[in-house]
Amino acid sequence: MLPDAEALCAKLVTELKPHIKPSTAMIGLYTGGAWLAQKLHPQLGLSTPLGLMDIAFYRDDYHKQGLHHDPKRTEIAFEVEGRDLLLVDDILYTGRTVRAAMNELFDYGRPASISLVVLADRGGRQLPICAQFCGTRVDVPEGRRLRMKRDAAGRLSLEIDGE
Repeated sequence: MLPDAEALCAKLVTELKPHIKPSTAMIGLYTGGAWLAQKLHPQLGLSTPLGLMDIAFYRDDYHKQGLHHDPKRTEIAFEVEGRDLLLVDDILYTGRTVRAAMNELFDYGRPASISLVVLADRGGRQLPICAQFCGTRVDVPEGRRLRMKRDAAGRLSLEIDGE
């Protein structure tokens, strides 16, 4: 049985609050990371607007996957230079999405720090990347995919494809 995603969000807020500084800003990665960031941002009382990022063009497998059917625009309405950033994604797996996000972030400036916040870590890293703040670790059977879903009311949940 998978953990309750809403309870994991509350856990993340509790863990993150002591680390929030005036220079802290948050950026969520489309799609799941944006949903999670939209939930966490107001609860953390961050003074900067929430940033949203689509890293499709920065992925190292872009030539294989091509453009998403619904590409989003990266929206960062604050100065990245010198900021302490919370980079938010839903599921941490290979680390390639996070690598692509960091590549794009440096196009906007050099942050003071980047901390990765994820709802779940499913293991299987291909790059040396880890989350500083993680709701839970989930063992996922080979060939299956862990997904975060959002219902019409905005409630988040976790599921493994095929269950």
